[in-house]
Amino acid sequence: MIIDILNYFQEKKWYRDRIEHIETIPVRRPYYTNKPLKLPEEIQQYLDNHNIKLYTHQYQMLEHVRNKENVTITTPTASGKTLSFTLPIVEDLYKNPKDTALYIYPTKALANDQLKTLNQINDECNLNIHPGKYDGDTPKKERVEIKERSRLVLTNPYELHLILPWHHQWERFYKNLKYIIIDEAHQYRGVFGSNMALLIRRLKRICKYYGSNPQFILSTATLANAQEFSEKLTGLPFTIVDKDGSPAGKKYFVFYNPYVRETNVQSIHQETLDLFNTYITHGLQTICFEVSRKMAELVALWSKNEMRLKHPELENKITAYRAGYTVEERKKIENKLKKGELIGISTTNALELGINIGSLDSVIISGYPGTLISTWQQAGRAGRSNKESLVTLLSFQNPLDQYFMKHPETFFNTTHEHAIIDLNNQQILRGHLKCAAYEIPLKLNEIESFGFDDEGIVLDEINDLEMDQTLKYYQNSWKYNLEDNPNFKVNLNDVLAEPFKVFNKKTFLEEMSQKQAYREAHENAILIHNGETYIVTKLDLKTKYVQVKKQKTDHHTQALKEIDINIIKTEQTKEYSELIVNYGTVNVTENYTKYNILKFNKITGSKKLKLPPLNFKTKGIWFTIPYKIREILKEKLDSEDKFNELLQGCLQGVQNAIIAMTPFHVMCDTYDLDGVSQILNNDTAQPTIFIYDAFEGGVGLTKKAYNLIDQIFEMTYELIRDCDCEEGCPACIYSSQPTEKTHLNKKGTFIILENLKKMTKKDE
Repeated sequence: MIIDILNYFQEKKWYRDRIEHIETIPVRRPYYTNKPLKLPEEIQQYLDNHNIKLYTHQYQMLEHVRNKENVTITTPTASGKTLSFTLPIVEDLYKNPKDTALYIYPTKALANDQLKTLNQINDECNLNIHPGKYDGDTPKKERVEIKERSRLVLTNPYELHLILPWHHQWERFYKNLKYIIIDEAHQYRGVFGSNMALLIRRLKRICKYYGSNPQFILSTATLANAQEFSEKLTGLPFTIVDKDGSPAGKKYFVFYNPYVRETNVQSIHQETLDLFNTYITHGLQTICFEVSRKMAELVALWSKNEMRLKHPELENKITAYRAGYTVEERKKIENKLKKGELIGISTTNALELGINIGSLDSVIISGYPGTLISTWQQAGRAGRSNKESLVTLLSFQNPLDQYFMKHPETFFNTTHEHAIIDLNNQQILRGHLKCAAYEIPLKLNEIESFGFDDEGIVLDEINDLEMDQTLKYYQNSWKYNLEDNPNFKVNLNDVLAEPFKVFNKKTFLEEMSQKQAYREAHENAILIHNGETYIVTKLDLKTKYVQVKKQKTDHHTQALKEIDINIIKTEQTKEYSELIVNYGTVNVTENYTKYNILKFNKITGSKKLKLPPLNFKTKGIWFTIPYKIREILKEKLDSEDKFNELLQGCLQGVQNAIIAMTPFHVMCDTYDLDGVSQILNNDTAQPTIFIYDAFEGGVGLTKKAYNLIDQIFEMTYELIRDCDCEEGCPACIYSSQPTEKTHLNKKGTFIILENLKKMTKKDE
């Protein structure tokens, strides 16, 4: 069937013109261990009954866990990671009737899915483990039983964060806690990762308080820095298992570019729908990953409507799937997929993680999902063992998508990104110190357990909290001195504590950070939630309350900002022949001055905004444009405009393109970074480009970018060089982050990047 589709594409000019590249990924044969497992009879019988033979990496995990090592398994999707860490744990819990284990999953849905497998093993092997899922959905009547009986508990970081103060209710569990498993660990990066790292350190304190010292097991997608990541997340040494012994069928990976020609470009979502329907009608069970909940719903709706007219027998075999569905709805869809009762499903990244939906024939990825890890996770949903599969990456008109279309070798031959966890964000640290002191009073000899550097950051923060009477020193320890519960004020997804809450009348819709509220929830903004449009009627900055009203509209809004920046401290410097790149602390002031009203992406009006400026310290990189490059620009740019106006357009183009390409090297979203270009910066007195972490205190993103700056310059240069447009477009130098309009200059942007690449190129 797959070959038939590829041949069909070659016959049809419409498709043939859009296919930039097809990568054939060959069959991978399995590698099984031939060593004796020495498992208890009941567990070995379970493996035999299900015809399970261990792959080599699963056997390695068994041995490392038996040897009491902290271990991370980093192998691809569908390689049997869950069994690899569950097998040694159930073996131990079978042999030692008091031992307990804690499984931490990033989502409730994933925990629900894994609970089914654990219950099956428990029942068939008569293990007496009583697995239990403890999260916000757990009924009250089950909670007491889980605390009293369960020896294997599944939860998520958000629930764990809230129940740590109630550790005395879990004394039996913590006293006997032997293993902590963190599944899909690559999800914990950036701000979320920094918060998770400190949450883990708080959990370790509580274990120590009850006399246990659990062994950590991490399961993650393939990372470039698995060792560094694991050790930063937990503060412990790790062994890495990364050689995959599982089989995989042949995979055809298609790069599909609707923007390969400037003519005949229809809606990107129409292109996605065309591919989705083509695969379905050719008999391929297909999953389509969309960029938003709204588009996941719409693609499914449009497809069903078309099938009703052309292929009515397929209409009820198509559905959407996303977060927000009830547990019962999700389970029903998952079971139908596994049984083959559904042929097409349109989803968000809710199905990217390891939920068991069986093996599909085809995956459509509508727009590069932001990281190589996510792309390969989604691609792994199709084809297992000896089964052929088709993956189609459909590119949007943005820089990173278009770069991959022109450079498929980079996509297929590059190691995956670095997952960043920064342990030096003082805002995040402060919140977790409050929580830790509330859970168990802090002692001086525990300071090291938070894993920070030697500059006394932790002690400085404790002293500040003591000065403002948040903490009180009493009987050789610091106790939380206020009457509230600080855990409710620490948001694991943000640097600052309390999020903004959005309500439609009295109905709670969602939470968002302050920056997101400025962008999307200022008064009269159009807010889109679950495919519905709302107009913001009130934004209260003091109470962090947003009131909205449901309203159908054919337009949307786009907030614009002006940025000012000052250098506080230069911490590192790289000197090249004629270029200096700096890293350090900067102070950023963002002024949201107005918002545009857009209809079909065309500006129909603008209105002023009255919001106080956002001011914060963060980490960033910056460099001035050498005199030599400025002289080249003067010589080669032929225009009647003043040179400074031209230069500003060139600087802005460089800044936009660098921000767009940096996520390839550092796992982050483009909104996690920001930047500003200035013709005459107050501190450098020269034309300067700044790129900074868009979070108070920084979260390590630009630190990693600083270390890889030569690669980033080279890749950004190639992006501009290979874009077919003449004056700049969304695929190269336009920004996805709206600012006051500057007339961008593609030719000048290219000249600057060409010379930056030459200046930083090694061996030149």
